[in-house]
Amino acid sequence: MEIRFAEKKDLPQIIELCAEHADYERAEYEVKNKAELLNEYIFGQNASVKCLVVAQKNSIIGYATFMKQFSTWNAGFYIYLDCLYLKADSRGLGLGSNLMKKIKEYAKAENCIVIQWQTPNFNRKAIDFYRKIGGTSKTKERFSLEI
Repeated sequence: MEIRFAEKKDLPQIIELCAEHADYERAEYEVKNKAELLNEYIFGQNASVKCLVVAQKNSIIGYATFMKQFSTWNAGFYIYLDCLYLKADSRGLGLGSNLMKKIKEYAKAENCIVIQWQTPNFNRKAIDFYRKIGGTSKTKERFSLEI
């Protein structure tokens, strides 16, 4: 298995994994226009999202997306991990830890001070994994405002 930055040819499989991820987190996912939008945000001229994939031969079995952001409180940049997902039969093999190591390497290279992320409070396996790798939790409510 190989962890690498996504390539355009990976987009159909990444979209499939996004749909699985949404289902896993009990959320809805609309596939419409995702290929065009993800292509622009990950590979476009002004790309703002980084995407790592876990590739096994010609199959993408996991992905992580993240971006650099700024914290006023900390007066420094950080990495926001938007998604990390592995197919069910790929969990427990150290791939999640290896993805996080790659993201940490990227964060250090970008002079970021921390990596932040969130997961639903019912996702006990993810919470246990994140604690195992040294993550700490902040109690906050997540809000969204439709535009």
